Amino acid sequence: MINKSEIEQKVAEFLLQIKAIKLQPNNPFTWASGWKSPIYCDNRITLSHPAIRTYIRQNLSTLIQEEFGSVSVIAGVATAGIPQGVLVAQELGLPFIYVRAKAKEHGTGNLIEGEFSPGQRVVVVEDLISTGKSSLQAVQALRDAGCEVAGLVGIFNYGFDAADENFKNAKCRFLTLSNYNALIEYAAEHSFVSADDIKLLRKWREDPQAWGNTIES
Repeated sequence: MINKSEIEQKVAEFLLQIKAIKLQPNNPFTWASGWKSPIYCDNRITLSHPAIRTYIRQNLSTLIQEEFGSVSVIAGVATAGIPQGVLVAQELGLPFIYVRAKAKEHGTGNLIEGEFSPGQRVVVVEDLISTGKSSLQAVQALRDAGCEVAGLVGIFNYGFDAADENFKNAKCRFLTLSNYNALIEYAAEHSFVSADDIKLLRKWREDPQAWGNTIES
């Protein structure tokens, strides 16, 4: 059985080490949503590091086996969830499909790419969970196509209440290898940022939407 706490810390270490996650409390990033954020996560960088890529692949695969049991297909969410999903499908010896953000505007007009059959049990793979909106669009697309979605796994989540609520309302279980709380704990213990920065990072987590106004004032 996997040690979830140990994995949370190890993945947090890896993401900080390779700068897949950057922490800049005093020079915040601006997300596509317009939110100001002291953190930026790009898990695609893990693909360039074979040892880390392998660790993530193996632990996502074990997580699926232990938490969801037997599944028929692995589905990635376009775009960043596709390579992670392919790696997991290869590890488990399962077919792979992926869900587009929107249906193709030419050719077959597919929303879901790859071969699957209605009734198959699917686990969705993501790289990152924020509010869960795009992930749950993929889950719904698979359900609309007749698949049984067992749940979703990912590398990292911000721990937003909105995500918990959205997945709960969608009746979809989700699990990630690491999360914001584990990341901040590791960053504090290993001096990735100062004590004052840790306070700012924790404050952002309390109210991410309003945090930027506090910084600017």
